Amino acid sequence: MAAALDEAAAALLGVWESAREGTAGRVSGAQLRAVTVVEQHDGINLRRLATRLDMLLSSASRLCDRLVAAGMLEREPGRFDRREISLHLTPEGRRLLAELRADRRARLAVVLGGMSPAGRDALLDGVREFDEVARQQRAQSTQASGDPTEPGDWPDDPDRPSGRSGDLSIDPERQTRAGWADQSGDPHLSIDADRDRSAGGPPVARTA
Repeated sequence: MAAALDEAAAALLGVWESAREGTAGRVSGAQLRAVTVVEQHDGINLRRLATRLDMLLSSASRLCDRLVAAGMLEREPGRFDRREISLHLTPEGRRLLAELRADRRARLAVVLGGMSPAGRDALLDGVREFDEVARQQRAQSTQASGDPTEPGDWPDDPDRPSGRSGDLSIDPERQTRAGWADQSGDPHLSIDADRDRSAGGPPVARTA
């Protein structure tokens, strides 16, 4: 069953990827995931974002730098600890996600239009149940790891930023820019900020 679903899902993922390609000139795949996480967890700090993206803290910091420069994210002092940096979507970031979803749904509608009513109903019922089970399993995994699901849980979390030495999530601007490693562990050198600006235009987010 899992193998059959894996094969059948390729077409659905193809629709997702086709829609995402429309944003490729504005943000990378990793940056789009970051924007989505920030939308779901408004006010999340850098350390939490890096954890949810399964990314090194330094890599997440550079990724956010580029999204801030591109006008997709903004940084503010934390709600519970002003030494902590919280991340929020800008109107441009929300507009990007709205455009992506509209494009994706239009592409899905074309495929759904070729299906029988019974097939559409069965697909919707199955996907909804799949989503419910997946959410429950993620919630259980989150509780087991002690990672809060809502920003309101952070004040009592012993792992939240507290100003101690080595906690780089307090102020990303203080982190070393000489080098970093991406999610795969490959080393990268710092990229000159001037290379992130298109000629005569606003900053463009590049792959972090």
